[in-house]
Amino acid sequence: MSHHKKRVYPQAQVPYSASEPVVTEQQQFQQQIDQTAYTMGNFQLDDNTYSPTQPGQQYLGSGKVVNQLYPVDLFTELPPPIRDLSLPPPPITISQNSIVTPSESANAQYQYVRCTLNAVPKTSSLLKKTNLPFGIVIRPYLHLQDSDDQLPLNTDGVIVRCRRCRSYINPFVTFIEQGRKWQCNICHFKNEVPFGFDQNLQGAPINRYERNEIKNSVVDYLAPVEYSIREPPPSVYVFILDVSQNAVRNGLLATSARTILENLEFLPNHDGRTRVSIICVDNGLHYFYVPLDDDYEESDDDDDDDDGDDQEEGDDEDDEGGDVSEAIQMFDVGDLEEPFLPMPSDELVVPLKYCRKNLEKLLKKIPEIFQDTHISRFALGPALKSASNLIKCTGGKIEIISSTLPDTGTGRLKRRSEQGVLNTPKESSQLLSCQDSFYKSFVIECSKLQITVDTFLASEEYMDVATLSHLARFSGGQTHFYPGFNATSLNDVTKFTRELSKHLSMDISMEAVMRVRCSTGLRATSFFGHFFNRSSDLCTFSTMPRDQSYLFGISIEDSLMKEYCYLQVSMLLTLNTGERRIRVMTLALPTTESAREVFASADQLAITNFITQNAVAKALNSSVFSARNFVTRSLQDTLGAYKKEISLSNITAVSSLNFCANLRMLPLLMNALCKHIAFRPGVVPSDYRASALNKLETDPLHSLIKSIYPTVYSLHDIPDEVGLPNFNGKTVLPEPINATASLFERYGLYLINNSTELFLWVGGNAVPELLGDVFNTDDISNIPVGKCELPLLIDSPFNERLRNIISEVRENNDTITFQSLYIVRGPSINEPANLTAEREMASIRLWTSSTLVEDKIMNCASYREYLQSMKTAINK
Repeated sequence: MSHHKKRVYPQAQVPYSASEPVVTEQQQFQQQIDQTAYTMGNFQLDDNTYSPTQPGQQYLGSGKVVNQLYPVDLFTELPPPIRDLSLPPPPITISQNSIVTPSESANAQYQYVRCTLNAVPKTSSLLKKTNLPFGIVIRPYLHLQDSDDQLPLNTDGVIVRCRRCRSYINPFVTFIEQGRKWQCNICHFKNEVPFGFDQNLQGAPINRYERNEIKNSVVDYLAPVEYSIREPPPSVYVFILDVSQNAVRNGLLATSARTILENLEFLPNHDGRTRVSIICVDNGLHYFYVPLDDDYEESDDDDDDDDGDDQEEGDDEDDEGGDVSEAIQMFDVGDLEEPFLPMPSDELVVPLKYCRKNLEKLLKKIPEIFQDTHISRFALGPALKSASNLIKCTGGKIEIISSTLPDTGTGRLKRRSEQGVLNTPKESSQLLSCQDSFYKSFVIECSKLQITVDTFLASEEYMDVATLSHLARFSGGQTHFYPGFNATSLNDVTKFTRELSKHLSMDISMEAVMRVRCSTGLRATSFFGHFFNRSSDLCTFSTMPRDQSYLFGISIEDSLMKEYCYLQVSMLLTLNTGERRIRVMTLALPTTESAREVFASADQLAITNFITQNAVAKALNSSVFSARNFVTRSLQDTLGAYKKEISLSNITAVSSLNFCANLRMLPLLMNALCKHIAFRPGVVPSDYRASALNKLETDPLHSLIKSIYPTVYSLHDIPDEVGLPNFNGKTVLPEPINATASLFERYGLYLINNSTELFLWVGGNAVPELLGDVFNTDDISNIPVGKCELPLLIDSPFNERLRNIISEVRENNDTITFQSLYIVRGPSINEPANLTAEREMASIRLWTSSTLVEDKIMNCASYREYLQSMKTAINK
């Protein structure tokens, strides 16, 4: 059979329901607005000479541009236009007169700082009337590698800050008195302009208006020595490896040892000072002394390094021991009450640059050393205390890789009984809470010592993710969960190794602090993310990763008198290069006295993040039921406020559900959020629920939205160009369709992306030609199902295009996630009944169906039913 001729597979004739939805003039105009938003991005300038009014905006008498509000009836917006989920937020309209040097980068790009309201109410009473949340989503780094995230960098050591509020000079300040002074845009204090501000490093005069901090709202500074309290520490990694029976049996120990070995060269080591230590743990602690490599030659340049003493000891060891590989020593410590270090910490935490070959030898040996173990216990608490003791002088990262519930020594945990507790009001307090106070007190001590804890939990057994996630939550780390892991599964190994590899190679910053400064009248009052909140507004990170985001809630304390308000996020941190850096991000927002302007400028995706973070907090501190109720109540209050403050006709409001076009996806996202595994009703194993809550806390916004509302592609009817490279070399993806089973044809092929997994749904009545081109079989019962990859068919262009699409969806450089592919066969009248395989298939079908969040699933209302309940609630 020739596969080179393009096939035409059966295609759907009706897109969503029995009839094509009518496109009104209003909807056509809204499409023009959306297209304009794509091209204009997030930033607008205006003055009397600026371009004519853009669609979606209007000029007031003062010449100020505001976003125009377009009301829509949500019931006529079915199916919901999901392309809105990929739109940028409503434009921020800033006058040229308020910017020192107008430029495209004069205001913070929304990828770095994204506000829920792009027009801020002047008073708290107006904010309360709208029932919209006020907060900012912060993404300090957009990529895993700093080399991909380069920003303007000031290296001259001139850092200009307000003497009153300590904010940094930015594009929105005002130069006064012939440029001798500048007025702070945040607190309005008048400051002297330092002499060096108008000179370069050689003392030659420069144009101050060309300086990075005047042209850009996101900028880096090379911090001078006064911003450091000690010498920049090296990057330090302490690996706690579970070597108990379970970790050996399921292959986690061998897999993790091999992955660490393969990634030693990719650990951040830009300054050549990175240090590594390995502790193996079962019912005791096993330390390793790793001498210097035998081919190391000491150089004069390293005489003054801290590693010098280690080098001399290593040379002595070489002289005494001969073969360095024989000099690697293991020290066993059985005292778990007061675990001690068998050697000085400098000899157990070794420089990667000088000990790499011996570290590789050790990692190859570790699986062999423990391959015949019969010990089933795991003393994590004592291992954590010992690891922190090892690096208390420098700080660093503790990487826990475990397959066993900690059941020995300090912090011992027991399996919690879930029967009769799941899906009850007691679920949070008995299953999602921290089981042992050690994990809270220890992480507070870690924050003082600049230590971050990351955990990789891979097991078929209960792991108490709810308790162990506290280690990462308050230290700036992350908890990764791999349920059902078994090294005999290539797909399990691939996911684990890919994610651990990207995690280890990710750039990090050490000794980081983050603070937000606000215009007079505003104050940051709530903080969400993985860090330690040291004071009322200072968030500390022992190490700051590159794959997390944060949310700060803002309150209006006093009336805003000015036309604009400002939020400035600043971070002080140490890079792996040894440099102390400051990153400053300044966001300017117009203020308003109009509820219409507030609604028209609201960002539905940022609001979704705000509600999600608060719902996670309620699920952990109160109950999952209260979290769902909070989500529903938040939307009801906002819709009710819109009806009261904006809707002109009560008669129209009763028979419809009106909202503004820029928020029309918010009800859909709230309905989908209630169906997320973190919040959905029903019996959900506590480890799965806790892991989902943990992930929602830190997901970057684009990943969070995809997790709430999965992206669905129809593949059997893709256009000719889809699945092939475009002019940029990137694979062209299909246009997404709505996440509803009503769009699934029984003969179709669909890909579902929920940011964590990929599901390939094969219709039960798929034609033999489609099956042959994708799976090389004409019998649907012969296609592979479950967690597996698409077969590689050399002579099938369609198979190649599908594999290209899957690879493109998986490709990312901003998170470590690798999405496993699950192939799911749809039901058919010809399938056999009552077979074990079919029962398993029913289970995976149910899982896949739970991602189609517009439908009625898991006792949760469909989107149409949800809208009806909202209309009923606000019309009471």
